[in-house]
Amino acid sequence: MTNLMKRVVLARHIAGVPTAADFRLEEAPLPDVPDGRFLIANHYVSADPGTRSRLSPGASYAPPLNPGDVVDGFCVGRVVESRNERFPVGALVTHGGGWATHTLSAGRGYCIGLPDIGVPEQAWIGVLGVPGMTAWFGLKRVAQIQPGETVLVTSAAGPVGATAGQLARHFGAAKVVGLAGSADKRRWLVEACGFDAALDYRAAGLDAQVAAELPDGIDILFDNVGNAMIDRMLPKMKMRGRIVVSGQVADYNTPPDEVPGLRNTREFIARRLRMEGLVVFDDLPRFAGAQSEVAGLLTDGWLKTREVVGEGIESLPGLFAGLFAGGDFGRRIARVGGK
Repeated sequence: MTNLMKRVVLARHIAGVPTAADFRLEEAPLPDVPDGRFLIANHYVSADPGTRSRLSPGASYAPPLNPGDVVDGFCVGRVVESRNERFPVGALVTHGGGWATHTLSAGRGYCIGLPDIGVPEQAWIGVLGVPGMTAWFGLKRVAQIQPGETVLVTSAAGPVGATAGQLARHFGAAKVVGLAGSADKRRWLVEACGFDAALDYRAAGLDAQVAAELPDGIDILFDNVGNAMIDRMLPKMKMRGRIVVSGQVADYNTPPDEVPGLRNTREFIARRLRMEGLVVFDDLPRFAGAQSEVAGLLTDGWLKTREVVGEGIESLPGLFAGLFAGGDFGRRIARVGGK
């Protein structure tokens, strides 16, 4: 085993759209492993759009990172040294250790020993990890989806959106419509993921297209985009519709005083709407049951996923910047170690 680890830290607070130059690669000696701790050699590490909210000054739902801090990311890897009986050497673990080849952990917070259920390792930071669980609990707990309902998913080709649309079908939705940018994304959503329709969110006639696809309105808006899109869709909601605020990819790079507000709030009264955000770690005690069902859908080939895989920890800044630049789509992860 190498005696060095690599990590990517925030080089400076970010204003506007992130670039690879906002991050810095560092090397450091592997840490000693004290009593109660264990060392994980990470195999895959994720680049997540929600991390953007922590890379500028000012708190979001989590406090901001400071320059020099390891950047947030989810990991899956194996324990290579342990002084913690709950996590022995060889155990496969998923955790939130950030952009690093190795993580020293005490097993607290989001750190889960994984069963061998025949899924690819990287699935534990994808459809079986935070993106998939956000889709699951956003629909089940927040939206309380019922068979026969209509669902509109924004940023539908992203890992959360694509999973949410497919799970909505699994839960019995009558119709699932997605919004996405490129023709390739929209084609994949319909042909591979089984969405009933996928519309270009930039189209001049979007409002009319949504009305044509969902003429009776939207029961559930699963939003990953932000305030402007929510406001635009509010008049199209059904009576007692629910809005899941899952992400705000259009607002992450906007200064707080420039983020659009909501104007159509009268619709909440007229249509008895409910809007609720979620931080999926609130549902952590219920992950295992959801992961078991999603794993079955994945191994059966029913649930479709897509990945953009970089090689090495040094690929993560570029993968992250690419989240906000369009182009390739799918869960963005770096392969940082062997199995």
